[in-house]
Amino acid sequence: MQNFHIGMFDELFEAVLKLKDKNECRKFFEDVCTIKELQDITQRLEVAKLLVAKYNYQEVCKKTGASTATISRVNKCLNYGSGGYALVINKDEK
Repeated sequence: MQNFHIGMFDELFEAVLKLKDKNECRKFFEDVCTIKELQDITQRLEVAKLLVAKYNYQEVCKKTGASTATISRVNKCLNYGSGGYALVINKDEK
């Protein structure tokens, strides 16, 4: 995911890091994202959690409603990405 390492995204990432709690996150993301974008991000995170828990594509599709293309993309990120999903999922488990 080389394109995410360019400076144009830094301002967004810095803004997110300034948020102190779930309520502030909710307010920020409600203003910045559409409901569909938030649903898509939320679905991808749920897909990642299920794949890490060793559910197969068919089970993940049934539980989340995600397409096989989305599941495949998330799986690719889990296996070859920057480790971002693992950072969040591992913190959830603690």
